Amino acid sequence: MAERSRQRIFRSRIVLIGFMVIAAFLLLSEHRAHLLGVLPYLLLLACPLMHLFMHHGHGRHGRRGQDRPGSQPPVTADATRAGDRP
Repeated sequence: MAERSRQRIFRSRIVLIGFMVIAAFLLLSEHRAHLLGVLPYLLLLACPLMHLFMHHGHGRHGRRGQDRPGSQPPVTADATRAGDRP
């Protein structure tokens, strides 16, 4: 009985994937002009999205690694004077 239900699930998944492939092909072939017309706007939208995700938002440009737990502040030239060493 369990084998029969597995075969039924497998067949239904194959049919679903086939239906989705056919639907995607028909949608792309019929609406190609609409999709190509949107490409310039997608390029313009990609610029601010890349800025947000690659910089991880604004306000953190000068603090490299200071907001992570366990990180130490960067060593500056003033902290390396001879009087500051242990």
